[in-house]
Amino acid sequence: MDTRFYLSILAVCIIAGCTQAPQQAAAPAAPVKKPDYVTPFHFHKLIEVSPGQDYDVLSWGRGSATNGSFLILHSDSAAKKYITTTGDLDGTIVDVYNSDMDLDGNPEILIQARGTDSTNYANIYAFEFSSNKAQKLDFPKLTKSQRKGYKGEDNFYIKEGKFMREFPIYDGTGKDARSTGAKRVLEYGLHDNSFTVKQLSKDSTDKTTAAVVQPVKPTASASKSSEKKTKKQTAEKKRKKKKHHRSSE
Repeated sequence: MDTRFYLSILAVCIIAGCTQAPQQAAAPAAPVKKPDYVTPFHFHKLIEVSPGQDYDVLSWGRGSATNGSFLILHSDSAAKKYITTTGDLDGTIVDVYNSDMDLDGNPEILIQARGTDSTNYANIYAFEFSSNKAQKLDFPKLTKSQRKGYKGEDNFYIKEGKFMREFPIYDGTGKDARSTGAKRVLEYGLHDNSFTVKQLSKDSTDKTTAAVVQPVKPTASASKSSEKKTKKQTAEKKRKKKKHHRSSE
């Protein structure tokens, strides 16, 4: 083939390239956000008690957001030991706390769940870990006096090694209940693997009405006696005044 043939082919390619609309660069695909928890897990929190002593707390269950089970995965990476503690869960996990209330060097893991029971709005699942074993601790329910005015809204926290609980006090029942503005504060401790409870706040649900002193109305006889006494005193004053006038003359 002669040179003119190749030049013709080159010219056609150049013309085709110039007339073709420039292609825009494809926009990069937006990254797909991964869910915080992989189904069927709903909650996860890592508690680091000490170097090499980790507790992963999770809740899981399919088909329900308020029922399921919890997992406590204890990793002792120093000793290469790993244990699993599990149990049924009523409600949804709100938070997890770590303490050593009895100061024995064994950590306590406390799981707070928001329940659906109108009597006990908060459920606490407590365990003490010792020698890579978990011992379940029975968390006490509110007594009758502690439940008075209680309508949930619990606030749990750790203070000076103790497990604290406070909630607002309401007056009335049902939809007519109104907040009194006061709070009940409870302090939980641990002795021989049993919880102790101490109420720190003064209870303001017992109302005391101050006695109002009403003026005593005088009886009819007392009124007549007082009237006679007044008339007698007035007559006596007039008599003395008249006598004094005569003596001065």
